[in-house]
Amino acid sequence: MHSSEIRERFLKFFKKRGHTVIPSASLITSDEKGITNPTLFNTAGMQPLIPYLLGQPYLIDGHETKRLANAQKCLRMVDIDDVGDKTHATFFEMLGNWSLGDYFKKEAIEWSYEFITSKEEGLGLDPSRLYVTVFEGDENASKDMGVFEIWRKYIPENHIYFMGAKSNWWEAGENGPCGPDTEMFYDVSNTYGGKGLMKEQFIEADAKREVVEIWNDVFLQYEKKNNKIIGKLSKPSVDTGAGLERLAMVMQGVDNIYDTDLLKPVMERINQDSTGGLVKEKRIVADHIRSTVFLIVDGVIPSNTDRGYILRRLLRRAVRYSQIIDFRSHLFELVDYISQTYINIYPEIQKKKNSIREEINKEIDRFNKTIGIGIKEFNKLSEKDISGVSAFMLFSSYGLPIDMIIELAQSKGLNVDVKEFEDEFKKHQELSRAGAEKKFKGGLADVNDEMVVRYHTATHLLHQALHDVLGENVVQKGSNITPERLRFDFTHGTKMTDEEKKKVEEIVNEKISAALSVNKIIMPRDEAEKTGAKHSFGEKYGDEISIYYIGESLEKAYSKEFCGGPHISNTKELAGPEGKWTFKIVREEAVARGIRRIKAVFN
Repeated sequence: MHSSEIRERFLKFFKKRGHTVIPSASLITSDEKGITNPTLFNTAGMQPLIPYLLGQPYLIDGHETKRLANAQKCLRMVDIDDVGDKTHATFFEMLGNWSLGDYFKKEAIEWSYEFITSKEEGLGLDPSRLYVTVFEGDENASKDMGVFEIWRKYIPENHIYFMGAKSNWWEAGENGPCGPDTEMFYDVSNTYGGKGLMKEQFIEADAKREVVEIWNDVFLQYEKKNNKIIGKLSKPSVDTGAGLERLAMVMQGVDNIYDTDLLKPVMERINQDSTGGLVKEKRIVADHIRSTVFLIVDGVIPSNTDRGYILRRLLRRAVRYSQIIDFRSHLFELVDYISQTYINIYPEIQKKKNSIREEINKEIDRFNKTIGIGIKEFNKLSEKDISGVSAFMLFSSYGLPIDMIIELAQSKGLNVDVKEFEDEFKKHQELSRAGAEKKFKGGLADVNDEMVVRYHTATHLLHQALHDVLGENVVQKGSNITPERLRFDFTHGTKMTDEEKKKVEEIVNEKISAALSVNKIIMPRDEAEKTGAKHSFGEKYGDEISIYYIGESLEKAYSKEFCGGPHISNTKELAGPEGKWTFKIVREEAVARGIRRIKAVFN
């Protein structure tokens, strides 16, 4: 069964059972302060839904819905050392269905089992090859006998195992909803022929990847704050997750996710153009390039901090392993295979393919230019072991990834103080954030000033004009408005030419002369996202979205963006009281790697 059919069947199955199918959120989580358990990326399907799992109503068209399902893009770095084995990847899709204070354990388990085993509506897997784990209890919660009794109706007792919190307790981190879970494993190798196993045999089979976890039902009953359970949730919820890659592995009769249709085209190209290396090393290249593509398409660019650091680490790791396997083509050529694989579900990859390839190529060029110098600096170190301070210097000044520093040290029989490196890295992040907040507060300086409102409206025209001239790689990174000027930060890899700046000015002034109306419409978030209106990836928006569009209709508008305002009512107001003002870019400059800044005025 093709991965697209698995995804489609899953969503159709749960839609039939009263679930509203919602689109995947961005890989990027919100940076808004006060969000429960903020992380850089969505690492699980439930993460974008944490506020609703804690009790906030999920509204669609003004009506609350308590059942949701989707296929969520996820990125998880915690397993990076395991990437390249049979089942681990940094990027993956999680198929999930949720009950927000509605059904609970009985229905969740019943539907999970039904989808896994039903030939008509589900996957049609052999129920005799299914094994299940259940929470055995600890000081936080009692042994989950209720789940055990439900499972006894479907599979034999010698296929059910009580396990500790390490494997059967789920939480998003130190804060947020949490609770016991039940996990479903499938005998992918058909080694055991449906036989019951002793607990020790099952654990060994899991370690050998003869049985593989394919599904997880989490019963969110408790809330955690500061790493302590503070009580039970007023409305217990269900979070179900099934990894698409692993389901595809089972359904396509292969023993690893890299031979599924999700990664096989990339692997075939890598195998074709490589002359050395091990299977795991080739898989690492395939995985990291796929993650790179999805990160760039969601607005991340390589840097030495936060999300950009993760992207840089993945891409430079892919470069190093491509050298090990002697990959004779350009890594950016693999983007085409990833684009084709996901063209129907994530068409934005195809639309942004050229800018993705360009960003990859630029980062590889930067890496290749600095790596030789970095290795020379490493060889100058006279330390018996590599301190974290020295390791961070090699990373921040010469671009050597910590993985490479560790490998270089190991080749000389040296150790690296990774803990001290991480401490230095955190200090660097904190200083970077503090500096950014000091020099760039963002937003409107004074919403009561008439000129501020004019400049704010002009940023909408500028944003769209930059897209028109520079392409779809442009992503807004911030703005700052005063009565004297506007400032607009955006992603773009090179300095704008005089011709490009002139063209942007001409477009903005043309739209001002056209006297276009500036309109506002409020609609549910899922509908707003379908309009194509620009908005910040990872930004937390409410259930009702304000869209400002410039033009007579939303469908034909020149510019449309999620925005709270305030705005003028017609672009002709930007020309001033006497209609003689023109929009002028007074400065265009770099503020960080891959981020440009425009300052503009009306004169």
